[in-house]
Amino acid sequence: MENRGKLVVVSGFSGAGKGTLMKELLKQHRDDYALSVSATTRAPRPGEEEGVAYFFVSTEKFEAMIADDELVEYAQYVGNYYGTPKAYVEKQLALGKSVILEIEIQGALKIKEKFPDAVLMFVTAPDAKELYDRLIGRGTETADVINARLSRAAQESAGIESYDYLVVNDTVEQGADLIHRLINGERLGNTDDFLQNRVSSNTDFINQIRNELNSFLKGEQS
Repeated sequence: MENRGKLVVVSGFSGAGKGTLMKELLKQHRDDYALSVSATTRAPRPGEEEGVAYFFVSTEKFEAMIADDELVEYAQYVGNYYGTPKAYVEKQLALGKSVILEIEIQGALKIKEKFPDAVLMFVTAPDAKELYDRLIGRGTETADVINARLSRAAQESAGIESYDYLVVNDTVEQGADLIHRLINGERLGNTDDFLQNRVSSNTDFINQIRNELNSFLKGEQS
């Protein structure tokens, strides 16, 4: 179907600005995209709306959804299930909207196995120092938490080659615009226009980020 949307997975380092990019993308192109709404077994928090924040279901219902293959992917955190309902994703794609899943690497690889046509994008800051500065700039996390996030980023960097595109989030407007153009290119088959944004074209940059992250962890930079 020509006007069918694309399934897009967005992952990236903590502090890279994934959430901010998604908000900007929806602000600029609300009719083109749908952010995936997850199902969860945890209780709603004050102000959370059914079908907006999450689809709230019982554990029994969620496990039935797993058994009936009704989820695109799922995971368990702190005793609660979280997952992406397949019916919601399929409905949005059929309406011509590209569906964006903001998930971590393990989930992204599961999506690619189930949906080979899915487009995987990895978001990073321009360099590890900028990533570190953004984490510090939040002013909400201890040094131990920041180091843990940097350690996690170093581990995650090992999986970047599994992605299709690298999005360097220098400014929010430019980053959101690039994501929009990449998705349009995939939908229209104009992928040759974005070879410079392919992960395979950015090996040196990715290795540089890895080395910088490891240097931070060793205390070689400040």
